[in-house]
Amino acid sequence: MEWTDDAIVLSARRHGESGAVVHVLSAGHGRHAGLVHGGFGKAHRGALLPGNRVRVRWRARLAEQLGTMTCELVDAVAARAMDDPARLAAVSSACALCEATLPERQPHGPAFLALAALLDALESESWPTVYVHWELALLRDLGYGLDLGSCAATGANDGLAFVSPRSGRAVSASAGEPWRDKLLALPRFLVTGGEGDAGEIAQGLVLTGFFLERHVLGPNALPMPAARSRLVDRLRS
Repeated sequence: MEWTDDAIVLSARRHGESGAVVHVLSAGHGRHAGLVHGGFGKAHRGALLPGNRVRVRWRARLAEQLGTMTCELVDAVAARAMDDPARLAAVSSACALCEATLPERQPHGPAFLALAALLDALESESWPTVYVHWELALLRDLGYGLDLGSCAATGANDGLAFVSPRSGRAVSASAGEPWRDKLLALPRFLVTGGEGDAGEIAQGLVLTGFFLERHVLGPNALPMPAARSRLVDRLRS
C-alpha cells in the first residue's frame, strides 16, 4: 500500500527516542497518520509543525496498518506565524479541530481546500473574519451546515439577527425578539459580508462553537480542543 499526496500537518507526537506519529490532512486521502522515522530529530523537527504544507509519501504492508510516512516541507506556514501569538493560535486551533472532527482515512477535499485558504489568509489583517467562515465551512463539510440565508419563521432575508440553536437557521430581529435569550446572535458580517469587528468575531466563534460541540464533539464525547479555547481567549483580550 502506497500513496503520495499534498498535505497539511495537523500534529506530531513523539514515538520512541526520535520518531514521530504525524497526523496530516491530505488533499486526496483525508486525515491520515503515519510514523516518521527521526521525526523529532534535527533534520525534520521544523517541517512537522502544525500548519506546515508538506508533500507526503505513505507506505504500509496492509491498508489498516499505521504505516510509515515521509514529509517534504513545501511551505513553512508555522514559521511565518511564530512572531504573532494570535495568528499562531489560529493555526493551532484549526489544526486541532480538523484532527478532532474529521473522520480518519476518508477523503474531505473541501476541508483540505478550506484549511489551505485559511492558512493563506493569515497574511492579511482580516484573518479573524476568515477564521469564523472557516469553522462554518468545516461544519458544512461534516454535514451540519447552517442556513443563514433567510428567516426560519417568516422566510424573509432582511433584518436577520439570530440563529436558532435547534435548527441552525437564521431568525429575523422582529421574529426572534420574544425569544432572544434562547437564540444565538448572528454576526452582521455573516449576512452582509465584509469584515467583522472584535465583538462580531466573538459572536461568530460562540455560534460555530455551539454547533461544533452539539453536533460533532458532544456525540463523540470529545471536549472542545484546548487550542481552540486559547484562540477564543486571545481574541477576546
